[in-house]
Amino acid sequence: MNSRREFFGFLAASPFAAALLKGQDVPSTAKEALDIMDFEEAAHRKVPISHWAYMATGVDDDATLHANREGLMRIKLRPRRLVDVSKVDTSVELFGTKWPSPVYISACGSQKAFHPEGEVATAHGAKAKNAAQMLSSVSSTSVEDVAQALGRPPWYQMYAPSTLPMVDKMIHRVEAAGCTVMMLTVDVNPGRNTETQKRLSKADTRQCNMCHKSTPGDSNVKPMFQGLDRGMNSPSFDWKLVDHIKQTTKMKLFIKGLETHEDAELAIEHGADGIVCSNHGGRAMDSCRPSIDSLVDVLGGARGRVPVFVDGGFRRGSDVFKALALGAKAVGIGRPYLWGLGAFGQEGVERVLDIFRAELTLTMRQCGTRSLNEINKSYLA
Repeated sequence: MNSRREFFGFLAASPFAAALLKGQDVPSTAKEALDIMDFEEAAHRKVPISHWAYMATGVDDDATLHANREGLMRIKLRPRRLVDVSKVDTSVELFGTKWPSPVYISACGSQKAFHPEGEVATAHGAKAKNAAQMLSSVSSTSVEDVAQALGRPPWYQMYAPSTLPMVDKMIHRVEAAGCTVMMLTVDVNPGRNTETQKRLSKADTRQCNMCHKSTPGDSNVKPMFQGLDRGMNSPSFDWKLVDHIKQTTKMKLFIKGLETHEDAELAIEHGADGIVCSNHGGRAMDSCRPSIDSLVDVLGGARGRVPVFVDGGFRRGSDVFKALALGAKAVGIGRPYLWGLGAFGQEGVERVLDIFRAELTLTMRQCGTRSLNEINKSYLA
């Protein structure tokens, strides 16, 4: 009897058993999710495999995708004790607007591939939690409809059309919708190899036209590309594109997809109002370099002259704390809210945002920081 009791006690304490239990503990409602990763399997079971492939893929060996998580896990925290943390403020001011959390919804395209309401459900979730939303230019919903659902214009992420007249046309439309921030994405212009997407998609025997007119990521029929010439992300683009956009728009212009101090310097020289340090969630190139490591590089080039945001691999509030401690102004999430969306629609998006904020608050308390301004490198080991 004693040996049997000891055996079950061993199982209860075993990390393997805990991992096995976690794999079986798939939430049936958004409220049942205890952490961000709980949403992954819940969404996986509902989203068609080819659509899941579009969300889940990295490039080449998916090494950078995995490195993003590994890089964050390598950074250790230095908690401080006996600090009055009865009141903790997670709010941040961005572009003159105060947000309750530095976590924002980053741009992800084709969201109707994951839920019938797509970007509108995401917008409703962002509105309910007063979170900033960045809208992809390959969104399956127009900027006008998303702005209406959100109750304010979103930040706009632009894959530049292949000719400057079409770039101007897209800019004018986005400005007319009231957008005040544009995130020009530059890390996929050279092209990419989404090998995992291609492999997983083979398992889906359905015909795409059974449920929609295009495959996920196809820009030619997306609402924001209607009326524009075919093509985007020309490999011929250089810094002259940034100069042109700066001369064309009054929107704040961020360059999204920078990973080095050299490019951060150039972005500022060409008038960028901010930078998003990003490796596209491991979906641009397999550099094997985690986004959090690139953040240090980019911040070295920015030298505090413009705000630097970061995305890629953030799954915990403690991850967000680490980025803020290094000097990031805000942190973008992609797959986490897509998992929430795919699993539970608007409620899933809301719950994901709630978890990030709750975990960030707890981490701030454990480290003895009462506002984002108090978070700095001294809290990193």
